[in-house]
Amino acid sequence: MEIIKKLIICSLIILSSCSDNEKKISTAVEGDSLEMQMIQAYNEGVIALEKGDILFATKKFNEAELLFPQSPWAAKSSLMAAYAYWLQGYYSDSINELERFIKLYSNHQNLDYAHYLLAMCYYDSIVDEKKDLNPLIKAKAYFKIVTKDFSKTDYALDAKYKLEMINDILAGKEMYIARHYIKKQKWVAAINRLKNIINNYGTTVYVEEALHRLVEIHYILGMEFEAKKYANVLGYNYKSSQWYKESYRVFNKDYNIVNKIENKTKRKKLTDKIKSFF
Repeated sequence: MEIIKKLIICSLIILSSCSDNEKKISTAVEGDSLEMQMIQAYNEGVIALEKGDILFATKKFNEAELLFPQSPWAAKSSLMAAYAYWLQGYYSDSINELERFIKLYSNHQNLDYAHYLLAMCYYDSIVDEKKDLNPLIKAKAYFKIVTKDFSKTDYALDAKYKLEMINDILAGKEMYIARHYIKKQKWVAAINRLKNIINNYGTTVYVEEALHRLVEIHYILGMEFEAKKYANVLGYNYKSSQWYKESYRVFNKDYNIVNKIENKTKRKKLTDKIKSFF
């Protein structure tokens, strides 16, 4: 009787073991099948992308990611879908895809490219920066992330160039508003805009004009010390600038007359020299 009990226990153990093995084999086969389906979907997406069928390509990339989310190819599929959307100009779809990618695959090796592409989506979606600055500001924020967190990549080099262009646009808008306030003689509002250019867009071409306008405004307001302070900064940094000459003219009203006399004298001397050759 004891022997029969032992045999029954052994049989149960063997059956249980066999059942576990069958489950493992079944899972492995299913896993292989899913991976093959995923690879096929991904390849179909690549082919569709090459043919220009963007919508079908994004559909296949999303399908590939869903089929086998544990696979390293899942993240790549998500990134390819975002790239396809961007390529076609579906910027909002690409942004949604990229934001999801950054959240789900926060340690992925292509995180630098994801941030760069996200910045490009906002940059390329700029239609009229005079009416809507939001895409421009968001593009700037993401380009800054690229230059800061991925400074050694090629994307960082292009991001720096794009940041310079964005700053020029933003500074230009500030200057446009400042000129409007100057015409309306709203001096405080104009000063605030001009100072914003100097403080936040110091590498742009508008800094020289901003300094000169501050010289003009403070001189008009009778604040000659402040006017000279800005004139000195302008002279120290941009002495050969036309705007420095304009600022110099603010304090020297006869500057134009003196200049014309000097130029006339120089031309006369040159004419006399030429005549002496004949």
